[in-house]
Amino acid sequence: MYRYRTTKSATESQRFTISQVPIEFHRINNVNLRNQFYKELDRHTHKLITLYRDKATKTGKIAEDLAKLMRIYDLQEQRDVNMRRALVLRALPVYLREDASKFFRTCNSANGPDLTDTPVALLTVVTDDTTDATLFSPESICIVVEDEILVSGPTNLADSFLLLFGYIYALDLKYPKNLELTFTFIQKVVMCLEDNKPLKGRLLTLKNDLFNE
Repeated sequence: MYRYRTTKSATESQRFTISQVPIEFHRINNVNLRNQFYKELDRHTHKLITLYRDKATKTGKIAEDLAKLMRIYDLQEQRDVNMRRALVLRALPVYLREDASKFFRTCNSANGPDLTDTPVALLTVVTDDTTDATLFSPESICIVVEDEILVSGPTNLADSFLLLFGYIYALDLKYPKNLELTFTFIQKVVMCLEDNKPLKGRLLTLKNDLFNE
């Protein structure tokens, strides 16, 4: 199960290639990283989006942020499974009232990113003519570990997210600061990896909402 230890250097991180991360994850947890992630994420997608939409009709900053994400999503002409998955993952920390600004990062491809104090993150590369749709269909996503780009190029946000989750286990990294609820949800509800610690507060409420009809 997940152990909260200090991060390792990005140089040491490179000993795991993209193809080796799922193998190491399976060795640690006896779980197929990709199959489990998408099976449970897709299982809960419809209910999660329903919860997001309901919350977006309320008042307050969280509702406004969710409403903005839903508007961008609804304006897309083609909303395929990858876009739905991206919406679920981008909106999850908002719904859980966590600050994902240092995890979901963006940079202009011409300027390059400032990755100072970035333990782990997903960095979307944008251009001057980037539209709001980039939230769900980015041109390029980089996986950042300890201020350095570890993997560059995937354009599928969900694939990048699950790969980073695999790296967290393979390298025994800490969950991103301010996103412990989000990653604990992925760990326990999506990946079904228990640590014998009960869910409390917002996480327990969300889990109950998902499993109770």
